[in-house]
Amino acid sequence: MTFRLYDTATRATRDFAPREAGRAGIYLCGLTVQSEPHVGHVRSAVNFDVLQRWLTARGYDVTMIRNITDIDDKILTKAAEQGRPWYNLAYAMRHELDAAYDALNVALPTYEPAATGHVPEMLELIERLISRGHAYAAEDGSGDVYFDVRSWPDYGSLTGQRIDDMEAAGDADPRGKRDPRDFALWKGWKQDSEPATAAWPSPWGRGRPGWHIECSAMALKYLGGGFDIHGGGVDLRFPHHENEQAQSRAAGFEFASYWMHNAWITTAGEKMSKSLGNSLVVASVLERVRAIDLRYYIVAAHYRSHVEFSFEALDEAAAGFARIENFLTRAADVLGEPVGLGTRCADFEQAMDDDLGTPAAVACIYDVVREGNKLLTGGDTAALRGAASSVRAMLAVLGLDPLDPHWAAAGSSKTEDRLTAAVDALVGTLLEQRATARAAKDFATADAIRDQLKSAGIELEDTPTGPTWSL
Repeated sequence: MTFRLYDTATRATRDFAPREAGRAGIYLCGLTVQSEPHVGHVRSAVNFDVLQRWLTARGYDVTMIRNITDIDDKILTKAAEQGRPWYNLAYAMRHELDAAYDALNVALPTYEPAATGHVPEMLELIERLISRGHAYAAEDGSGDVYFDVRSWPDYGSLTGQRIDDMEAAGDADPRGKRDPRDFALWKGWKQDSEPATAAWPSPWGRGRPGWHIECSAMALKYLGGGFDIHGGGVDLRFPHHENEQAQSRAAGFEFASYWMHNAWITTAGEKMSKSLGNSLVVASVLERVRAIDLRYYIVAAHYRSHVEFSFEALDEAAAGFARIENFLTRAADVLGEPVGLGTRCADFEQAMDDDLGTPAAVACIYDVVREGNKLLTGGDTAALRGAASSVRAMLAVLGLDPLDPHWAAAGSSKTEDRLTAAVDALVGTLLEQRATARAAKDFATADAIRDQLKSAGIELEDTPTGPTWSL
């Protein structure tokens, strides 16, 4: 089956036909590093990490570019409120973001360019747009430069809008614009309210780039004038991606062949954001749950489906993933060694080829786990090894293989190790007491021990080789 993906631009699921056979170029709009990343922020990176892993598994040589926006109105505002240099805030928050990505096993992209490192490319692109009649410098002496939306007949095609139905662009003072919908490519330096370090020299005076021109310049630099997939959150479709496409194509480049957008993670039906006061910072969430469980929670939902976040749902997801882990652990015990990576199921591959259908793919994993559990006591070690190795191979595509060195390296703290050892010893003592009670046919005491363990969150399973327990 050919890999198919939903293209936002055509509003249809299309066969993936890369520009160059065997290669795939992806540009993902990364984050603006203004604050600590929350769960809603990292969904995009996790979803597109799965895309990168699947294309690689299908044999493609993937070039993944994921940018960082490290100069922006919001960064300047927040830094001023905190009484710190804007670049210090952006630098610190980028480290927070890197830590969140690493915790969730998001693979490094091919390159992660920062906006402040690409101002020359942005200036070159703006000058090209001016020379082609699609941009102009404001006549009010502000130093602003705008894209002329009415000069590009296809403006609005990505999101299916007519120019006259659009709201005015709110990214700059409208006094210098020919049309209120024109958006800023370059913002003149406001000496009375902006630090001098946030301004670069340009033909129109000192200033800084607008948000949209940043991504176009970086995508074109690292992926060329035409590339395969442009991705990001669904909230970026307009105005950000609409403006990116317009200015890039107006400059004479083909730009992206496919547009992919992941949906939000919401709380109480609203987009998770700082402004709502309901954001859940990744570092704080990981104090309550394991990183692999949070990743599973994100991956198990289709990337285009909205997810209503709750800790109850996260706990349910963690319990479900524990069943998969428990199978791999028990299989390794029976086989006497951990299994390697085997062959993925055909149904799993078909699900992933169908627009990254991770819900169906996860269901395939559970199907194999159920069959594998039957083999734990059946003596067919070859079949058991095949089932366990298949589960690992499918989990690896999703970045969820618990035996991946990443998760082993993430490990647990020394305190957690001591707690695990203590719990193991205590449970072991209770299991011995239960075994003694059962041998004496004191089933009331044996059942009471089982109930005591269950009330503590520990499940027992009696097997031919003895009882096993799991949280």
